[in-house]
Amino acid sequence: MLKVNDINVYYGSIHAIKGVSFEVHQGEVVTLIGANGAGKSTILQTVSGLLRSKTGSVEFLGENLGNVAPHKIVAKGLAHVPEGRRVFLQMTVEENLEMGAFTRPGSEVDSGIADVYKRFPRLEERRRQIAGTLSGGEQQMLAMGRALMSKPQLLMLDEPSMGLAPLLVEQIFEIIKELHKAGTTILLVEQNAQMALSVADRGYVLETGKIVTTGTGAELLNDDAVKKAYLGA
Repeated sequence: MLKVNDINVYYGSIHAIKGVSFEVHQGEVVTLIGANGAGKSTILQTVSGLLRSKTGSVEFLGENLGNVAPHKIVAKGLAHVPEGRRVFLQMTVEENLEMGAFTRPGSEVDSGIADVYKRFPRLEERRRQIAGTLSGGEQQMLAMGRALMSKPQLLMLDEPSMGLAPLLVEQIFEIIKELHKAGTTILLVEQNAQMALSVADRGYVLETGKIVTTGTGAELLNDDAVKKAYLGA
């Protein structure tokens, strides 16, 4: 479904991503783990068209996305939930969801909102509430729900557990597992390596902009170097 081949991304003179290649197959949960500053978020931003690579290619469903505008990438079925949630703080919950459907026909908006409320009952309770007054966990649910409004074939999640209490982290990962079970392909960036690898079919470990290790979720959970560096073992 997604093929990233030899991308090199720079911030000015800083070489942030160094020859990274990986794949995500249909129906998988694939996770990128690594320390802060390893380049995980930069990779997602490059896939979604917010940043551009100087080399290589990003292909989604067989199409090269190199010159495709970000909003057109969303319309092709690839949605990105950014780090920090980035909901529209002055809009209501329902207005945020409506914004998520901007690439879809108007006839699909009501059914899409109904589907989101079924998955996130808390959002229905808050439907008229201003998003900036929601808790962190509620904002994360809203960001995910807004992305789902575009009917993505591939959902990219950047640090969905950031800043959340342990109970809410458990809830978010239960939702990720439910989305996967329902057929959504997921590319997950997550600081909580233990949780990420526990739900992932496969994972890639990043260090200073390079992929240094790859394997199944189970293999990486049992890899001594990964356990020492990221799992507190």
